[in-house]
Amino acid sequence: MTDTAASSPEGRARGRKPKRGFFARIVLFFRQVIAELKKVVTPTRHELVRYTITVMTFVVIMMLIVTGLDFLFGTGAVWVFGDGNS
Repeated sequence: MTDTAASSPEGRARGRKPKRGFFARIVLFFRQVIAELKKVVTPTRHELVRYTITVMTFVVIMMLIVTGLDFLFGTGAVWVFGDGNS
């Protein structure tokens, strides 16, 4: 049997960093979280109001669509199956 680069220890370790310990990975994770949080940009008051109005408008429109479909399907079900009074 021949020894290939994929099955040899040198072939597997080449190109990869050595595996970190458990606590080192936790510390690295928190460092990366803090680095990402530093990139966060807080919206201005004007942007926040605009985003809030946009979301509320979208929610109201979706509520109206769902209400309309509920009424339509409810009316269709009563028309197909009757209202239950014999």
